[in-house]
Amino acid sequence: MKKCILIPDSFKGTMSSQEVCSLMSDAINTYYEDVQIVSIPVADGGEGTVDSFLTAVGGEKIFLDVTGPHFEKMNSFYGIIEGTTAIIEMASCAGLPLVGEDLRPGQATTFGVGEMMVDAAERGCAKIIVGLGGSATNDGGAGAAAGAGVTFLDAEGSQFVPTGATLDKIASIDRSTMNPALKGVEVVTMCDIDNPLFGESGAAYVFGPQKGADQKMVEILDEKLRAFSTIVEKNLDVDISELPGSGAAGGMGGGMVAFFNSSLEMGIEVVLDTVHFDRELDDTDIVFTGEGKIDFQSLRGKVVIGIARRTKKKEVPLVAVVGDIGDNLEAAYQEGVTGIFSINRVAQDFPKVKHRAKSDMALTMDNLIRFVKRLGF
Repeated sequence: MKKCILIPDSFKGTMSSQEVCSLMSDAINTYYEDVQIVSIPVADGGEGTVDSFLTAVGGEKIFLDVTGPHFEKMNSFYGIIEGTTAIIEMASCAGLPLVGEDLRPGQATTFGVGEMMVDAAERGCAKIIVGLGGSATNDGGAGAAAGAGVTFLDAEGSQFVPTGATLDKIASIDRSTMNPALKGVEVVTMCDIDNPLFGESGAAYVFGPQKGADQKMVEILDEKLRAFSTIVEKNLDVDISELPGSGAAGGMGGGMVAFFNSSLEMGIEVVLDTVHFDRELDDTDIVFTGEGKIDFQSLRGKVVIGIARRTKKKEVPLVAVVGDIGDNLEAAYQEGVTGIFSINRVAQDFPKVKHRAKSDMALTMDNLIRFVKRLGF
């Protein structure tokens, strides 16, 4: 083995993707002295996304004061890689952990995200990648737009910053006031869900309860998003009502498209393109990936399958080391996965084994590398 790539997702509740990379690397280094190991920890757009990109390709972490989820001033951060690409995780200034027990999705804002986008653009970034996930908000991304300079007026002509509870108060939207630094900047949004903006599968109904919304509030927030969709289409000539992914992060998926002309892309595809994964594969002998569980949902283009489709084209073996294995995974092999191995060494339910996930990962990788070495790979 001359070169291998480690590109796992996190194992939710047990190990970060960086920790998985470290455990895999330790096992490989035990049996191979001169192997080149390329570690690419994967994040889905939520908490940890910036650090994952910086770990994978290097760069600079930028700290700045922005507006927090309840309009308080806070210190947050984003990353710059390759000099001109900014990585922003919305959770860093609009995330659920930031509000603690003070859950108010109707009043929470994404304003700080827009402020970070402006800061990145003013530093010369030509591309901004925004990761959605773990939000405390339901403002349709209107807060981020306001933070970037977009003007929202109510029926009386007064300017305001819309939140989830006041989206229906928007009478007009003026994008021409957006900070000029953002003109011409490419915006890409990492979005791994396909929920529409509103309705029973929309932002409020599906994600509102985890942000503190009871049934009555869910219904109210959903109605506000419906009104928001109407005014956006009227003012900006963009229909985000049925757009897959528009319901992500309290409707911010739709807002990113409407206000910033962003594309919505699967997180793993953004990661693979940004770290130049295809180029890295050219002289690679084997790739190790992994996630907490591989099942039918994984076949919709999540981490393992997204990687498999790339490795298959280059005819590079791909080994998936996972926490649990579901049924009917023949399609995973057809997509390009070479082998799937579970770290659940004692064959017990997750609550009983999660405390030993790290040691089980280390032991499983040790066995795998012993076997690979024995084959003369």
